[in-house]
Amino acid sequence: MGRRWRDGRARLVVHGDADGAPERVTVPLELATSYRARTRGLLGRDSVDGALLLSPASGIHTFRMRIPIDVAYLDRRLRVLAVVTMRPGRLGLPRLRSRHVLESAAGAMAGWGVRPGVRVEVVEEVREAR
Repeated sequence: MGRRWRDGRARLVVHGDADGAPERVTVPLELATSYRARTRGLLGRDSVDGALLLSPASGIHTFRMRIPIDVAYLDRRLRVLAVVTMRPGRLGLPRLRSRHVLESAAGAMAGWGVRPGVRVEVVEEVREAR
């Protein structure tokens, strides 16, 4: 069940669960799927509009980052394996079953209901024909 996205804009849909999380939350999403986009990630940014999905990815670092971030590790079915908050200058250990990594401003994911066991969905924006 491999996922193939292109660098660009999309929407992240967080499917809530029965434990009090919102039923469904939609968040602006930036896709970083090329080597270059994944390597750049959130480096040098002072803020994040929504979230950034690195794919494929099993781990990240926050060296040269300016802000603390939330990091969610996702399996191949886009189910959240773990969520951690990382300060700048840290190395996140790779997660064994992680296939994608979701990044956002520190504290944002809790408000969206992103936590272990929750499933997310990537809805790509329709590209205009040239």
